[in-house]
Amino acid sequence: MTVESTAARKPRRSAGTKSAASASTTGTKSAASRSAGAAAKKSPGATGGEPELVQLLTPEGKRVKDATYDQYVADITPEELRGLYRDMVLSRRFDAEATSLQRQGELGLWASMLGQEAAQIGSGRATRADDYVFPTYREHGVAWCRGVDPTNLLGMFRGVNNGGWDPNGNNFHLYTIVIGSQTLHATGYAMGVAKDGADSAVIAYFGDGASSQGDVMEAFNFGAVYNAPVVFFCQNNQWAISEPTERQMRVPLYQRAQGFGFPGVRVDGNDVLACLAVTKWALERARNGEGPTLLEAYTYRMGAHTTSDDPTKYRADEEREAWEAKDPILRLRAYLEGANHADEGFFAELEAESEALGKRVRDVVRAMPDPDNFAIFENVYADGHALVDEERAQFAAYQASFADAGEGK
Repeated sequence: MTVESTAARKPRRSAGTKSAASASTTGTKSAASRSAGAAAKKSPGATGGEPELVQLLTPEGKRVKDATYDQYVADITPEELRGLYRDMVLSRRFDAEATSLQRQGELGLWASMLGQEAAQIGSGRATRADDYVFPTYREHGVAWCRGVDPTNLLGMFRGVNNGGWDPNGNNFHLYTIVIGSQTLHATGYAMGVAKDGADSAVIAYFGDGASSQGDVMEAFNFGAVYNAPVVFFCQNNQWAISEPTERQMRVPLYQRAQGFGFPGVRVDGNDVLACLAVTKWALERARNGEGPTLLEAYTYRMGAHTTSDDPTKYRADEEREAWEAKDPILRLRAYLEGANHADEGFFAELEAESEALGKRVRDVVRAMPDPDNFAIFENVYADGHALVDEERAQFAAYQASFADAGEGK
């Protein structure tokens, strides 16, 4: 699979949103917050019925100016731009390999990030080493930015470990399967950071579906009341499995911050530069003691919710084509080529690196042991339980029946 095919790989379907454009929320009187609200209102690049959002790169790869956020990417070099492109291409390649491995029976499940590379890479690269990240289970690009070996992400989905990396080694928490609970963990951790007097920040990732969970609302409230240095980063990919956003909320998602008293900003989630700039701004606010921020990265899940899902049952094809034209990787490539920041040699080298990564991922996963079928019965109760023992015995008999059937042949 070449870099071209990886970058252009887009599963079936796309879905838009019916949300109307509206003003940015702000619950603080600081000049920075008022400026951010004005920037979101201005919505550079938004047209027609599209939502208002912060955008620095148009879908065609044209650079647009923004009075508030340009300063956060003003000194970015061509080398750093190429680095962002490399991050997106390689994280997409890894994601594609994981999806294929699941289809081959090597993984039990996989949650693809396809289409959300700009939101994850842009925000991930905005963090500092001393910041702490709380992901859900789809932040493979953020894990890449935090230096987590991508093959370590796969053990959990194969059922051979509970995570595969030391959270404190990269300040990147283990994946959280319970929807929305990590926002409370992040807020509590951020409150601790503030009490310790550190100038680091915390960022919590979640999706539009998780934003309807009570845990997330509690996290917003605690974060606001205690002025916690936390950034709530919502990747609004517009589908909570089969549930579209218009069935979850009556107002644009980022406006929810208003009710809790802190700023909310919607950013073009397919624009890696805008995601980088806006996240840098929000993390800077947190480190300066200005409290939480809600960032809504307006993006699109181009694949299935997980490999157990069939999006063709609830999404139509027309909007997929519209979102394919906004592909985050093709967008940055167009900008790199138009500005003469990358040549064919760079893309050829990256293609070779992509192939090598794909092979390494396949080799590592196929060398992993098979899951222990009986591990599910361990650690259910601290001192054991008669019912668990009975269930273990029944499962053992069930497993043995396959061997007996084979011998009978």
